Amino acid sequence: MRMIQACIFDLDGVLVDTAVYHYKAWKRLANEMGFDFTEQQNEQLKGISRMDSLDKILGWGHQQKTPAEKEMLATRKNEWYVEMISKMTPAEILPGALDFLKAAKAAGLKTGLGSASKNSAIILQNTGLLPYFDVLVDGNHVTKSKPDPEVFVTCAQQLGVDNIHCVVFEDAEAGVQAAKAAQMKCVGIGSASVLQLADRVVSDLREITPQDLDTL
Repeated sequence: MRMIQACIFDLDGVLVDTAVYHYKAWKRLANEMGFDFTEQQNEQLKGISRMDSLDKILGWGHQQKTPAEKEMLATRKNEWYVEMISKMTPAEILPGALDFLKAAKAAGLKTGLGSASKNSAIILQNTGLLPYFDVLVDGNHVTKSKPDPEVFVTCAQQLGVDNIHCVVFEDAEAGVQAAKAAQMKCVGIGSASVLQLADRVVSDLREITPQDLDTL
């Protein structure tokens, strides 16, 4: 029996790059409240939930808001974001992602999405990636943000594969921590200096094949 039986993918920064749209929507929200929001700050929001992101932004802007006001602000940001991602096309799939998904399916591996996004189905639909997934678990299905492993554990359960036979593909430090907390293997997409806990780090999915996974 092969060691790795399922691949679980984060979405933003692994399969597609929606960070730019999050950044534009958060920046617009911050600007409307009278302060700016930088790309460096946006990096700190990778992999965390919408409300946790809003709390960080309000902190940077020294803003106090009631829970009801926060809900309203988060909803407004999401409406702008959805407007932008609804125009996404397959041209926005990151290098190597589609070929890797096809190769994983051909190799008999199960595939799942484990993302904090609440809009993952729209993004996968518009980029043409939806048919390559057996299971989608995102911010609509879980309550705890990474580095809590809930999203990956839930995904493995739905795939019917033990955690130790899953490998997670992540670009955020919090996501790598979540994968390791779930006792899963992890391939980091990005910088080895940031993703130190990952079992292997590549710059994109062109640098790894499904056949490489059993050596992790």
